[in-house]
Amino acid sequence: MAERPGGRTARVRADVLRAAEDALIEKGFAGLDLADVARRAVVGKTTVYRRWKTVPALVADLLADMAEQSLPRTDTGSLADDLRANARLVQRTLTDPRQGPLFRAFLAAALTDSETAAALNRFYAVRVAEWAPCVADAITRGDLPADTAPDEVIRAVSAPLYYRLLTGDPPTLETADTAAAAAIAAARAGAYAVAPKIPQR
Repeated sequence: MAERPGGRTARVRADVLRAAEDALIEKGFAGLDLADVARRAVVGKTTVYRRWKTVPALVADLLADMAEQSLPRTDTGSLADDLRANARLVQRTLTDPRQGPLFRAFLAAALTDSETAAALNRFYAVRVAEWAPCVADAITRGDLPADTAPDEVIRAVSAPLYYRLLTGDPPTLETADTAAAAAIAAARAGAYAVAPKIPQR
């Protein structure tokens, strides 16, 4: 009989993904092992190997699950408030005692494993696509130039915060607010035009 949604299959997946998170935080991508994940999740090794097969496949599923569980975007009707909320969400995530180390592990893994890099790219594509409408709405209201690329504005909000994470200088609420304000100012100046003009020398 087919497993109903929310049944044992879903519980096993949740347990394995949680165990994979724990292992990533403790050991990093290089120390991630399917047998160890199975032990932590208290499930059979065969179950883990049959469903995920490889460590990169397990990490890809973990990232897909995180994208599915992400909080919905803020929609205040104000570009400044929306992007500030976005920046603060990223800041909270990157400084969270669990999420911060987990994302550092993802980023480190993406530098050496192409499958993980592709999975991380898909994760951020989902997050950017979720928040880009607040920029599109601002364009419609006339708050930003008509040729602004919404995805690029959203990326510009997060980029300084990830830089601080990677350089060991955790982002604060103040730096999050500054990142949002800087992205808006740059967008209004035309920095994120769909086809930006390159100044002639």
